[in-house]
This record gives sequence, structure tokens and C-alpha cells, in this order.
Amino acid sequence: MKVTVYNCRAFDEKALFERYGKELGIELVLCPDAPDQENAALAKGSECIDIITSKMPKELLKVFADNGVKYVTTRTIGYDHIDVKAAKELGMIVANAPYGPCGVADYAVMLILMTIRKMKRILERTNIQDYSLQGIQGRELKDLTVGVIGTGRIGRTVLTNLSGFGCRLIAYDLYENEEVKKAGIPYVTLEEMWKQADVITLHAPLTDDNYHMIGKDAIHKMKDGVMIINTARGGLIDSEALIQGIESGKIGGAGLDVVENEFGLYYYDHKSDILNNRELAILRGFPNVTVSHHMAFYTDDCVETVVRDSLLGCKCFTEGKENPWEVK
Repeated sequence: MKVTVYNCRAFDEKALFERYGKELGIELVLCPDAPDQENAALAKGSECIDIITSKMPKELLKVFADNGVKYVTTRTIGYDHIDVKAAKELGMIVANAPYGPCGVADYAVMLILMTIRKMKRILERTNIQDYSLQGIQGRELKDLTVGVIGTGRIGRTVLTNLSGFGCRLIAYDLYENEEVKKAGIPYVTLEEMWKQADVITLHAPLTDDNYHMIGKDAIHKMKDGVMIINTARGGLIDSEALIQGIESGKIGGAGLDVVENEFGLYYYDHKSDILNNRELAILRGFPNVTVSHHMAFYTDDCVETVVRDSLLGCKCFTEGKENPWEVK
């Protein structure tokens, strides 16, 4: 069997792909670039392609389908960048490669702590030898209510991590989890979440129903000075509403590992480019907003897991075996 791998990073993924490809008996075509109509021909002879967060609309999927591709796996948990409906119409199977929850959960807690302690401003001052205290007085978690939206594996791990800080915890999810309830953490409605939470951290997948879950109306209902953390998907937050909330002082700070319209931007060196993302430029400029480039997942364990499991999924598909990574 042969698998064509796109967005293959030479500095961390290449050696792992070569190792697991050899162990699993898979011939690999490794391409450093994102999949597009020009390099789709590389996939000829491969029933499977392996990608990351590149947009895969219907038009591009059809090009790959015409080249004989029947299976698309993404080295990510989320798969909203793939038009799953179109893939099914083209007779293609979509799969993902979930990694362990600890990396993103740890990162989310770090962003919470950085945001409530105003760490961006502290670091910027230290870099220019400004050791004054005015404007950097922080808050303590024990005095705050933290709301976790989404109680899947990552959200539950965040709740576990935060339980040692003495803060009050509340949760929201369409599907309530018994493990969370047994821990004594109450589920609340979104309306109650907006009213009660001093810090809101997002751990939900992006769907049509929750697109811009946090928008102008939701922010208006939140507590003054609320702090918002997002390590899930940028589209959960209306960027313009977030900017307005920060400018008005309604939002006291934010920690963002994801933003809207990040596709084609992150994971590339753009330091000499003028970027077509005005909202990102504005958010990066605020002293109370920390922005990182969709890399909360990026740990040793995660990289190895997604490389291995994406290839294992391809092997299951070609051998007709039960595939735990297939998106149903």
C-alpha cells in the first residue's frame, strides 16, 4: 500500500513517518506542501492521503478522488477543515487522529494563569527593564469561577487540572458527562455560564450550530472583566465582537491559541509578509491578549501519536479492518 503525506514537516515528522512507514509496511510519498490541485497528482497510486489543517473543499476533494484517493486522514482531532459531506458524496472516507488530552489541557491552564496574572505585560516590561508594578496587579484563581465549555477528553482534563487551584468550576456541554457530575461540578446553561464565569475556556468542536457561540449578545451578558480562553477553534468566537469587548473593557483579557481565518497562515514563516487578517493584527496588539499559533497540541507525545495513528488508520482502511479513527 502507498500513502501520500502532505504538510510533512522535515524537522519533526519526517523521521517518524519513515520509521512507522517501515514498521507498518507502507510506501510513503512525503510532500512538505499543503495539498492543492497542482500537487494532487502526487497521490496517484495512493488510496490514502494524510494531511493536517489544510482546507479541503469539495472542488479539491474531487481532484483527489479523480486521482484514485478514497481515504483522507487528518493529523488532528478536529476535521472541520474537510468538507465531510462532499467527501461522502465522492465515495471518500474521512478520518482523524486524536491525540492525548494533556497537552492542550495543560496549555489552556497556562493561558488562564497568564491571562489572570497579566503575564504578557509583565514579560514585555521585563524585556525593556521596566520593573514597575502599576497596571500588572493580577487575580488569584481561588477567588474566581471558571467555566469550561465542552467536557470531552480535553475539557474534562482541564477540569481535573483546575481542581487543585481552589476555584469554583462550572461546565456546559450538550451531552453531560457522568464523570464530571460525580466530581461535583455542576452543569449550567449557556445563559448561566455567561452570568457566573469570571474565566471562560472553550473546548468544543466547531459546528454549524455553535459557530460564533461567543458573539456580541453573549459578551453583553457576561460579567464585567471576564477573561476568555480559546484552544479549540477560532470560529467559536466572533472576532469583531471580541475586539469590541476588549476595547470597551467588558472583556478583561484573552488567551487565544486559535483565531478565525487562520487557514493558510499558521505554520508558515510570514515575518516579511503583509497578512490578510486584520482581526489577528488588532488582537495581537492588545496588551491584555496573548495569541499563539494553534500549537497547544504541539508536544513530543502528540506528534508521535498523530503520525502513528494516521498511518494505522490508513492500514485499517486498505485491509478492510475496523477503523477506530474513521469519522462516522
